[in-house]
Amino acid sequence: LELWLGAASGRFALFRRYPICKWSGTLGPKLAEGDLQAPEGFYRVNAGQLNPHSRHHRGFNLGFPNAFDRALGRTGSALMVHGGCSSTGCFAMTDPQIEEIYTVVEAALNAGQTEIDVAIFPFRLSETALQSEAQNPWLGFWRNLKQGADLFEATGRPPAVASCEGSYRFGSEASGPGCTPIAGWA
Repeated sequence: LELWLGAASGRFALFRRYPICKWSGTLGPKLAEGDLQAPEGFYRVNAGQLNPHSRHHRGFNLGFPNAFDRALGRTGSALMVHGGCSSTGCFAMTDPQIEEIYTVVEAALNAGQTEIDVAIFPFRLSETALQSEAQNPWLGFWRNLKQGADLFEATGRPPAVASCEGSYRFGSEASGPGCTPIAGWA
């Protein structure tokens, strides 16, 4: 898990990398409640998704299924980034790690940021990595995720993201008829 913070330059800078203690599933996105997969895609978290009293120390709900997932009929609930080291579709970070992550997320939301962006990728989306997965049925989906990752890398800022007719769209293309912005819980 990488935590990025806005810098004075207007770009985001890497604050810290954390090893994920435990996640479940295999490569590929979560499709249905109970499949034990962790989600892949773009999510937004607002203050209503924070859980300071999680049974796993602290946590925040990723907001799965988002507008993209719902458009594709994907189901699931209570998918979190949390403490501890067990997972049934969540990202378990250990208690000391989630304490720091949660504190930064909560501080950003308390300081007036309405939502934080969360991008979940199955691996670093380099062209080499994608080519090694050329036979994987999720390759097209991962190439779509790479568009958002590349835009973040180019601009240094999380792009606007929307679900548009069965795919993610980013930046100026993330609006218009048939598009639903990716947002935290209403």
